[in-house]
Order: sequence, then structure tokens, then C-alpha cells
Amino acid sequence: MTKTTFTTSREDRYLEDYVEGDIHEFGPIPITETDIMEFGRKFDPQVFHTDPVRAKETVYGGLIASGWHTSSLFMRLFVENYLAGKASLGSPGVDELRWLQPVRPGDSLTLRVTVHKVKPSTSKPDRGVLFSYCEMVNQENEVVSTMMALNLIQYRDRR
Repeated sequence: MTKTTFTTSREDRYLEDYVEGDIHEFGPIPITETDIMEFGRKFDPQVFHTDPVRAKETVYGGLIASGWHTSSLFMRLFVENYLAGKASLGSPGVDELRWLQPVRPGDSLTLRVTVHKVKPSTSKPDRGVLFSYCEMVNQENEVVSTMMALNLIQYRDRR
């Protein structure tokens, strides 16, 4: 696996700057017990996300981050580092979101993104769809979540 870097800043990035097969990594971002419990209490109040003592009695044997928390951390790294700035036109969604391994306090996550496909729009020639295969990996290089992100991005030279 060879990591690549963009030759443009995020704000000046357009669809033609994404090269199929390129791999980009961003992060790490640390995960604390407090982060996990605060997110869990607010958005996913299951005991293994909110209570370290009671979480020990669950199948996980301790506190774990909500998958939605992991996905929100993905989104932060994705937007701040990978996604085009002014050329981004939103997203029709993600495909195949999977949470594969628990994320625990003290973990540190890195986003690894592979440019899977760049598909020009057939109806609007100024844009296309960027398909990005995304993996969140922990400090042990274990993949903890995956998804295929779809983003609508403008072309630089077709505006």
C-alpha cells in the first residue's frame, strides 16, 4: 500500500484531483472515556456506551464507543482533510457501513481512504460522483469500521 498526497489544498480540490487507486491517510484522532460516555449519553444511551462499571458486565467487557460516534469521527477527518472544499455538492449517502471491531477508551483512530471510482454525471457535465472506500483503523492497524462514501463533486474545468 502506497500512500499518496494531494497536490492541491482542500479548498482548491475538484473532482479531477481524485485519482482512482490513490490511498490517503488522515489522523490520528484519540478516543477518551469521557468522549465515549458523552456521545453515548447524548445519542446512543446503551449501557456499554455510558457506564464503565455496568459495561464490564456486557459481552464487550467494558466501555466501547457507539458505532455512530466512530462514524462521526470519520466524518470530521473526511471533511477536514479529504473532501473538496468549495467543489463539494453534498452526498447521496454511504453504502455498506460496517462496524467491525469495538473502539475503546485510549484508542487512536486513523482514516484510510482509497479513491475507488470517479464517475462523471451523465446529466450534468460540470460534476460527477466520487466513490471513496473508507476504513477507520486503530493504533494496532486493525480496521474498526468501513464504508463506501459517495460525494457529488464539481469539475474544475467544466464549470
